[in-house]
Amino acid sequence: MTATRVEVAIVGAGFAGLGMAIALRRAGREDFVLLERGASVGGTWRDNTYPGVACDVPSHLYGFAAHPNPDWSEVFATGPEIRRYLEDVAEREHLGERLRLQTPVLDARWDAEASLWRIRTGGAQESFTADVLVLACGRLTEPSIPHVDGLESFPGPLFHSARWDHTADLADARVALVGTGASAIQILPELARTAAHVTLLQRTPAWIVPRGGDSYSDADRARFAATPQALEALRADLYAEGEARFASRSGDSAAAAEAEAVARAHLERQVADPALRAALTPDYAFGCKRVLLSDDFYPAVASDAVTLVRGALSAVEGSTLVASDGSRHDVDALVLATGFASTRQPYADLVRGTGGRTLAAHWSEGMTSFASTVVAGFPNMFVLNGPNASLGHSSSVLMIEEQAAYVSRVLDGRAGRTLHVDPAAERTYTAEIAEAAASTRWMTGGCRNWYVDDRSGRLTLLWPGTVDAFRARLARADGSEFITADPREVHAPASGAPRGAS
Repeated sequence: MTATRVEVAIVGAGFAGLGMAIALRRAGREDFVLLERGASVGGTWRDNTYPGVACDVPSHLYGFAAHPNPDWSEVFATGPEIRRYLEDVAEREHLGERLRLQTPVLDARWDAEASLWRIRTGGAQESFTADVLVLACGRLTEPSIPHVDGLESFPGPLFHSARWDHTADLADARVALVGTGASAIQILPELARTAAHVTLLQRTPAWIVPRGGDSYSDADRARFAATPQALEALRADLYAEGEARFASRSGDSAAAAEAEAVARAHLERQVADPALRAALTPDYAFGCKRVLLSDDFYPAVASDAVTLVRGALSAVEGSTLVASDGSRHDVDALVLATGFASTRQPYADLVRGTGGRTLAAHWSEGMTSFASTVVAGFPNMFVLNGPNASLGHSSSVLMIEEQAAYVSRVLDGRAGRTLHVDPAAERTYTAEIAEAAASTRWMTGGCRNWYVDDRSGRLTLLWPGTVDAFRARLARADGSEFITADPREVHAPASGAPRGAS
């Protein structure tokens, strides 16, 4: 087995991994490698190929500041277009020789004596040692498959929305779609157009607002290409709109009431049947779960092509689905739009820090960090798009860029030192997050969402503030979050409510 030594090993080549590579390049660091388990770059936009897949963040805000794209075809880009954008970014950054595709990380261990990470991979059976490990593995990568009695007995096509089986012929088939989240509301209208009938199993309805968003004309794209300032101005406007949206998503009473009224009016306009409207109306506060955007979901549900079931999938008996409301439905194909393992990141089992402790063990009561990026007990390691680094109101790419800039700044000041995160700094940051989140709808809105870890009841996925606030918080990180100590003494897990935290 070949052993390769690098300064920085980046795990993942989606938005986070590419964003980290861009930041390293801009900082003059060239000794890095990107380890990607897939056959190409793209992350979630490579893996999710279901019908209708698209982004719900405006295209011109869902890209790297260093790589503006004047050629977006629509206000909300489709999945294939985003994937092509990421492939183009990798090409323009000349990352080919640094990319190791089809190279899954099997194990990453901190070697305290040598002060480096030892990384074992699959694929070409190449191993790596790295001074610095960056986990850019994404948060929506591993499908969440519900535990349903008899699920394995289903005789027809059965797959998760993120692993779409394009060989399955769903045209003129009776298809069941499980879930009414972000993926499902894009999939349903597409299935309704081609399937013989769609049975939609809804555990919990979502707040849905109009999507809108036209296509960009040839003239628009030509203007953006010829006038970069116009593109910058558009991005600035979209950024401001996103920051303003935080109030309604987080629980500002007036803003939330106004946004909820928009969602209720949208539902009433598109669904005439009062009973169906009632079934599609959430009983929890606006913003508690992810707010969705769609103009064609409600019309599809209201059509004769779809039957809405007000219950979760509770059992499978051959080709018959049993819902939690007791109803039974015979179908030919079953699509699970049931989300992802978001609060319990799969990669955490593969990473061992000081004393051999796994990241999963450290996060056994929910993800913790300092600056949403570094973790006590895991020296010289950074996590992008991990603890409290997601957003419910704007583009996650903005957060990735801020984290990557923080990593670059820390590495510039490292001067060969081993970076041990002070457990007290992690505890204090965790307490800050808990305090900021306490009054938000994510915590008080009366719903169960994928932002909160059910083991501790803490908000572990979302940043409970604006992007501006995140920038300001990372700017205040002055290096005092790192200490010089024996690594064996720096692996105590952080808990939700620290002692003596300010």
